Amino acid sequence: MCLFQYDDDPEPEEPEPAGPLYVPVRPGRAEVVVRLFRTPLGARTAVGFTNQERLAATLGAEQPWIRLTESALRAIAEPIGASTLTIDPTLTAPAVTVGAIDSPTTPVLPAPGTAATQAA
Repeated sequence: MCLFQYDDDPEPEEPEPAGPLYVPVRPGRAEVVVRLFRTPLGARTAVGFTNQERLAATLGAEQPWIRLTESALRAIAEPIGASTLTIDPTLTAPAVTVGAIDSPTTPVLPAPGTAATQAA
């Protein structure tokens, strides 16, 4: 028995290879750079979307992207520590804003009996 592995072979749970993906990028010095993300457990992962609408729904309409095949994305991501590829993720954390960095992580409530609590 001879087994061959092809770059775009689907995983057992995938019905077929992902094909050309919409891959989020960020500006670089003279080119764009593929954005890497983290899984819920903290592992680095490359991300690709099967259509532009899914990318925009998850990362916003202003997110720049390029088209890459699954094998090309893996070839770019693996040498820099992202050995997994996530296709069409739907859950993302909200973007960090400058105001969020300066604000406390838990709300500060006025002390009981103060003017702020009596006005409510």
